[in-house]
Amino acid sequence: MNPQLTRTAYILLSLFLLIHLPASSQEERTPIDWEAGVMAFDRRMGEDVRRLIDEVVFTHEDTRMYCDSAYLYTRDNSLRAFSNIIIHVSDTVTIYGDELFYDGNRRWAELTGNVRMVDPQMTLYTNYLEYDLELNTANYFDGGRIVDAENELLSLWGFYFADRKEFFFRDEVLLINPEYTMETDTMMYNTATEIAYFFGPTTIVSEENTIFCRNGWYDTRNDIARFSRDAFFTNREQSMTGDSVFYDRNSGYGRAVNNILIRDSIENVLITGHLAEHFEEQGLSVVTREAMMTMIADNDSLFLHADTLKSVYLEESDQRRVFAYHKARFYRTDLQGLSDSIVYQMSDSIIRMYHEPVLWSGLYQLTARHIEVKTTEDEVRWVQLQDAAFIISEEDTLGFNQMKGRSMRGHFRDNALWRVDVDGNGETIFFIREDDGSLAGINKAVSSNIVIFVDGTEVTGIQFVRQADATLFPPGDLPPDDQLLRDFQWLDHRRPRDKWDIFDWR
Repeated sequence: MNPQLTRTAYILLSLFLLIHLPASSQEERTPIDWEAGVMAFDRRMGEDVRRLIDEVVFTHEDTRMYCDSAYLYTRDNSLRAFSNIIIHVSDTVTIYGDELFYDGNRRWAELTGNVRMVDPQMTLYTNYLEYDLELNTANYFDGGRIVDAENELLSLWGFYFADRKEFFFRDEVLLINPEYTMETDTMMYNTATEIAYFFGPTTIVSEENTIFCRNGWYDTRNDIARFSRDAFFTNREQSMTGDSVFYDRNSGYGRAVNNILIRDSIENVLITGHLAEHFEEQGLSVVTREAMMTMIADNDSLFLHADTLKSVYLEESDQRRVFAYHKARFYRTDLQGLSDSIVYQMSDSIIRMYHEPVLWSGLYQLTARHIEVKTTEDEVRWVQLQDAAFIISEEDTLGFNQMKGRSMRGHFRDNALWRVDVDGNGETIFFIREDDGSLAGINKAVSSNIVIFVDGTEVTGIQFVRQADATLFPPGDLPPDDQLLRDFQWLDHRRPRDKWDIFDWR
């Protein structure tokens, strides 16, 4: 920063403080008292100048000053002191330096050379310090270093309110703690509470994580912090942004509010929402309020929404699971689904759907009491329908092709269903067409185990593993009520049509 601008800013601040001084502070002060081993007049310095040497002590009102030698200007009520400067400002604040200028009328001191200001909470080191004993404030603008029990803080410019134990810092501010470092542009630090408040771009780096924000505070004694304005939190595997982030380093608890984005670089997953909580010891993260998880893929990402998204890291198995519960819905261009709750295990890329799940793939609707979907980054591998399995596709406006059984396994090729294995209580209804596309009839079959091959909505082959009862009904011979299997439900109105549709629970 431009030194001239810094000095100008200080002058303006000083003028502001002077305007608010009590009227008595502008009046002439009591004379400075002194003691010394040797006193002499130095007419070369002026008629009112006294040269003091050897164990020099000055007393002015409630302040005592010590030095090896000094010039006392009685007319101006000021002094210049040299070597081994000590100023006892109060019972708690003492200042040391090589040289001192003191204005007794203003009660203002200027110290240079190896300056130290010490109070019970901290020590300030600098080469130049101005101290206003009337306001009990100090400032430096050419670099300073503060050391307390836990922290070391460096900056180019600092202003200290001793009564409130508050430091204000500007320009290249660096706080060094055994556990982390903090860099910022502007900071206020209370030496009694050890709380740092920052008001500009701030970066906090530790072995575990890195935090960035533009506003916030950090309790360095208790390791509690709140960050706002572009708050950003990252470790080796995950990052999180939010309008406001609270973090307790000791308990490992974090909380973010509004416009949250969590990125997992290992699993290539994004989670968004407006409220997130993180419990480090349990390896648990919870996101609510318009929560959405995006599983990123090169060709087709999957978007999942629920009232609550919970990510759990299982240390014993080195696995992470995501739980989406209450009104869970997801969308991918080739796969959509909904259920009350969904569990996604990242290690095997299996989506497990519970409580009235519905799955759509291309032209097919799949339902069961429990559904599992095996995915890879770019495609669906298989679908397992467990208990009351039902697969339906619409045959133009004529009706519906249907497959039903105790359980089914659907096999996919190029993200399209091509084979279905029905295990137990198998029932099917298919519309059969001639080569020219005209309707040949409706095939209705029952068999405990069936293998069905499909291409689009067309059945290309059926294998009855066990004896089957199958009938091909000519067009128009099968009554409409018999063209639907028991428990048939067509739920196309609930199907998500795009990624924003997952927020509309129907």
